[in-house]
Amino acid sequence: MAYDHDAIRKAYSDVAYINSTGAFKEDGTQITLVQSDIDAARVTLDAEAAAIKYKTDRTTDGSTTYDTIGNQLGMLYDDIIAGKVDATGSFAIHNKAVKDANPKPS
Repeated sequence: MAYDHDAIRKAYSDVAYINSTGAFKEDGTQITLVQSDIDAARVTLDAEAAAIKYKTDRTTDGSTTYDTIGNQLGMLYDDIIAGKVDATGSFAIHNKAVKDANPKPS
């Protein structure tokens, strides 16, 4: 039987370890697993992950991601020299594009 380790640990805070025969407390006592509790914990974990997914989308997984720190600092420096430290500078345009492509959920 395959176990959803993360959901079991979310549903049962006293789990010390999980193996092929079940979940156990630190003292070796087996915990009786209730599938509906595990399913509810999985729903919670998925909702928590979805709420912060935009962060990884902006940095690594999204179609439009932040440029490297060095390149962003270069954009900012160029904007300062050009007098464009506002919404028309390349730094601001780049960051707005990333945030628009990967919006923070409401």
